[in-house]
Amino acid sequence: MTVTQWFVLIGCLMLARGLANTVISRSPFTSPIVYLGIGLLLGPNLLDLLDLHTFRHSALLEVLTEVAVLVSLFSAGIKMPVPFTFARWNAPMRLAYVSMTITVLMIAAFAHWVLGMPVGAGILLGGMLAPTDPVLATDVQVRSPGDNDPLRFTLTCEAGLNDGSAFPFVMLGLGLLGFDAVPVDYLHWIWHDLLWATAAAIAIGVLTGAGLAQLGWRLRAGGLQHEVLDDLAGLGLIAVTYGLADLAGAWGFLAVFVSGVALRQTELLLAGAPKDREGLLEPDTAKSAVALSGDTHEAPQTVSDGTLVFKEHLERLSELLLVILLGTMLPFRSWHWQAVWVALFLFFIARPVSVYLGLAGSGTGMRTRAMAAWFGVRGIGSIYYLMYALQHGLARGIAVELARITLVTIVLSIVIHGLSVKPLMTWFDSRRRRR
Repeated sequence: MTVTQWFVLIGCLMLARGLANTVISRSPFTSPIVYLGIGLLLGPNLLDLLDLHTFRHSALLEVLTEVAVLVSLFSAGIKMPVPFTFARWNAPMRLAYVSMTITVLMIAAFAHWVLGMPVGAGILLGGMLAPTDPVLATDVQVRSPGDNDPLRFTLTCEAGLNDGSAFPFVMLGLGLLGFDAVPVDYLHWIWHDLLWATAAAIAIGVLTGAGLAQLGWRLRAGGLQHEVLDDLAGLGLIAVTYGLADLAGAWGFLAVFVSGVALRQTELLLAGAPKDREGLLEPDTAKSAVALSGDTHEAPQTVSDGTLVFKEHLERLSELLLVILLGTMLPFRSWHWQAVWVALFLFFIARPVSVYLGLAGSGTGMRTRAMAAWFGVRGIGSIYYLMYALQHGLARGIAVELARITLVTIVLSIVIHGLSVKPLMTWFDSRRRRR
């Protein structure tokens, strides 16, 4: 397709999505299913207007998916409830680290013992498929900064954290496969990929997020009454945090999520927001101590509030574009039973078992556990890990097999979870309101 045709196509799709928002919101399925259908229609399976090759275009896809995940993680971070407490974050941290590890090991064992893959390929596959997705799981995630639903919080927080816990397994799998022709160093993997990269990412995220909150607050609340362009400030924070994390050898996805959390936490604390009945700070800064004590009875605008709408629009655009491209990347000949078996094993065995084991003793209700066990949505993050592996020396034979399994799993997740999310979440919310 020419550049002009791309403009017309993307413009028509954006217009259609914007004008049909009510129709899609009332439909029994999610918008990614619609985008996937459009991608299959335009791709080599039917009209053959678009043909995005997984290997030839892996560098472009790596960048596109990287940006989409970063924006989504930051948006998720600034929706997290304030203040942070270990008790409140106990369940999602268990899912992101304990359940994540169990899922990787179960997928690796299945790939090795059932499919006959090398151990390194199995671990790499586990690292790519185990993390839940922050981009395509919007229907089960926190809707706004004032959303205190425990299930949505748990799933959103898990998606924000588990990118940092998945990357070490991606690197371990590549090392076991002879990545860069250097044998894997287990001690280096433990202290650097597991410990240092995670701790440094958290530290960088806290410093950058809290630092921007302090600076923005001083500029707006000070005597000069500076105007701050929140959208640019938010994008700048994402880029700086990600870049610093990469320079420090830390996990950039985790750092960006933490920076969003730190930004929101610091701004509400600076505003002196009151607590609600659940002990959380009110997201509306108009009720804060700063607003009530000021002459105008208005609190300064916060960067997190000002940037959220723009980031959500970027999320929708990236979701539309990438899922359509996904539909063009998977010709029907790529479907085989091995890929389908891995997906079914992940959805119906690995994810439920890992969730129930990870949340054992956490005090999480059985309904919440069951919903969390089912809604482990896979998506854009898994595509990024796949493209990352392709760009960093993955052998062709293993690459083809892993690409087929990963893409088939994502497509099945979009369809299966997309058809079940609205009825199940409606049922769950109604049961919760009756209590």
